[in-house]
Amino acid sequence: MRIDIVTLFPEMFAGVFEESILKIARERGILEVHLVNLRDFTLDKHRKVDDRPYGGGPGMVLAPEPVFRCVEHLEAGGAKGSLRVLLTPSGERFRQSTAREFATGPGLILICGHYEGFDERIRLGLGPREVSVGDFVLTGGEIPAMVIVDAVARLLPGVLGDPRSAVEDSFTGDLLDFPQYTRPPEFRGMKVPEVLQSGNHAAIRAWREEQARLLTEERRRFEERSGP
Repeated sequence: MRIDIVTLFPEMFAGVFEESILKIARERGILEVHLVNLRDFTLDKHRKVDDRPYGGGPGMVLAPEPVFRCVEHLEAGGAKGSLRVLLTPSGERFRQSTAREFATGPGLILICGHYEGFDERIRLGLGPREVSVGDFVLTGGEIPAMVIVDAVARLLPGVLGDPRSAVEDSFTGDLLDFPQYTRPPEFRGMKVPEVLQSGNHAAIRAWREEQARLLTEERRRFEERSGP
């Protein structure tokens, strides 16, 4: 799968893609990531990609021309058919179901937002999928891009050593993951539940399903009460 990341700060991604699962995915040829500097597509001699907002107000707005030029350049090359994704706080919330959808597609062009956001004509003219990783504001779209690439990569066939890992992850069935234990069987008075040591796979599966359900109800009910 090919993922292009359009960013003002490509150097931010250096360490992230050279470690752990993302490194393995790239080494195996399953994931291909291209970091694209938006400044390379401006006609301004100072490589400027933003300007003041019409109507006044603080901050700067990303201009449409460099974004259009960049996306069109990528699509004229190897990214033809990739889904355009605008990373913006006002987008739909990124979920595990979104990651699964993205993982089955031909590719992604992730466009990282900055400053006071995008000129509205980028959304109108390119018709991208608008995505947010949560109801909070970050400095830019780079960290959300990392989150999305990581979530998508682990779902690609051949990336994880055991395919069951992706199947049993939290949110795969809209439930949080069940509690996990390892050796020793007792630590500082806290014991591993007996059912997990019983060898009874049916009982273990039932216990895990029940724990996942209870944990999801407890945590999500708390979030609903707290609210944004």
